[in-house]
Amino acid sequence: MTAPAYRRILLKLSGEALMGDDAFGINRDVVSRIVQEVAEVVSLGVEVGVVIGGGNIFRGMAGAASGMDRATADYMGMLATVMNAMALADAMKHVGVVARVQSALNMEAVVEPYIRGKAIRYLEDGKVVIFAAGTGNPFFTTDTAAALRGAEIGAEIVLKATKVDGIYTADPKKDPSATRYGKISFDEAIARNLQVLDATAFALCRDQKLPIKVFSIFATGALKRVVMGEDEGTLVHI
Repeated sequence: MTAPAYRRILLKLSGEALMGDDAFGINRDVVSRIVQEVAEVVSLGVEVGVVIGGGNIFRGMAGAASGMDRATADYMGMLATVMNAMALADAMKHVGVVARVQSALNMEAVVEPYIRGKAIRYLEDGKVVIFAAGTGNPFFTTDTAAALRGAEIGAEIVLKATKVDGIYTADPKKDPSATRYGKISFDEAIARNLQVLDATAFALCRDQKLPIKVFSIFATGALKRVVMGEDEGTLVHI
């Protein structure tokens, strides 16, 4: 069998990816399908780190958060990512994948604190490491956390799992003639003002020469095709 193109990846999952068609919260069927995709690549010997967002849970608190101090709202969002990470780890256990949750915020009664060396050891042992609570700082998104953790653990690529199957020349919902980029350079993505990751995360990946792949987590088998180096999604590279 052909060897995977990547041996260590950082998978960025938005909280919304866990919602399915629900207005907010966690859709168990969707989570189960995602962890099956992760389990398949783990079985290939790929080391997987995951950064999870919290938008699906925070969306349900949007009314209460309206007008709130930005730093306070960001900390609430970090707590939402911890809940998502715990749900993801629990679902992985049911498919035979050992996962560890590490949080950038100290809450040792619930999850481990983030320790880089321990995270790398877990990866080398074949465990999935789920990084929760973003960077642990307000004003930074989970996109930035994904870029940071990806660089710290020596990931070969950051995989941004979205609802669309890559980056297009225009919004495919509005322009039927829009075409998907197979690959695009960081410089060209900047010149075309393509919203790949937030600006801080994008700059960090570019500076660390850490490529980004944007793909749809809802396409069956897409994650495996990405790690095998097949033409799936859009690659952003130096």
